[in-house]
Amino acid sequence: MFRFCNVITLVLSVMLGSAAYADDKVPVVASFSILGDIVQEIGGERVTVSTLVGANADAHVFQPAPQDAKRVAEAKLVVTNGLGFEGWIDRLIKASGRKPMVVVASKGISAIKSKDDHGHDGLDPHAWQDVGNVKRYATTIAAALAKIDPEGANDYAQREAAYQSKLDALDAEIKASITAIPVERRKLITSHDAFGYFAKAYGMTMIAPQGVSTETEASAKDVAKIIRQIKAEKIPAMFLENVTDPRLIEQISRETDIKIGGKLYSDALSAPDGLAGSYIAMMENNIREMKKALLP
Repeated sequence: MFRFCNVITLVLSVMLGSAAYADDKVPVVASFSILGDIVQEIGGERVTVSTLVGANADAHVFQPAPQDAKRVAEAKLVVTNGLGFEGWIDRLIKASGRKPMVVVASKGISAIKSKDDHGHDGLDPHAWQDVGNVKRYATTIAAALAKIDPEGANDYAQREAAYQSKLDALDAEIKASITAIPVERRKLITSHDAFGYFAKAYGMTMIAPQGVSTETEASAKDVAKIIRQIKAEKIPAMFLENVTDPRLIEQISRETDIKIGGKLYSDALSAPDGLAGSYIAMMENNIREMKKALLP
């Protein structure tokens, strides 16, 4: 009986210890999947990350549910992209009834203007498409985590440094891949205008029938203009995106005889076991598909 009681005591202590460890983790809410991955990379085992807009989901048309307000209410930190990307976030935080610390990951970056005025304060919010901007995201997130969890500051700093090295390698990989593509072929069509930062950072021409928000619809005039541009400039490739309706790109493909290349991930990651289960995997997939379609 004594031995049995000791075993029960040991099991209970392990269970209680595990629960305490779990409770010690910092609860963080990230607005969408790409940010969630970056937060997890830096936070590691010290954080529990909950993502509002998940894999293959479109933050432009997201409608928060009551359980999302509950998640925000339980969070110590909320990480947003900013630049008008999450038009619903302020209402959601208010609905939660709490005031968690909120950090805007894009703070301090040099934003570019959008080509339309549909819901993003005149700015293009897709700053993560430039790896250099994600390096700043990482620094901002690490500082926020250290502020809310000072005991983990050294751990966050070390994890950020390791992640920064991975981002440097990714940036170099993208630049090398672009360099391999002849200059006259560094242009393509995507579903919506999510790649402006990528184009600017890496010397590409990216054309889209939709604006920076998937909530907008391309007019017949817009589509006709793009078709003329494709024929005049002999644009070699077009791509579907994981968060957009494929029908518009399929229509343009039929009218121009340009084959559709692979799928690009723009505003969301894939499922964890997919081709773009992390930010780095997403960017590697995108440049791999571009290179495959654009090389002669």
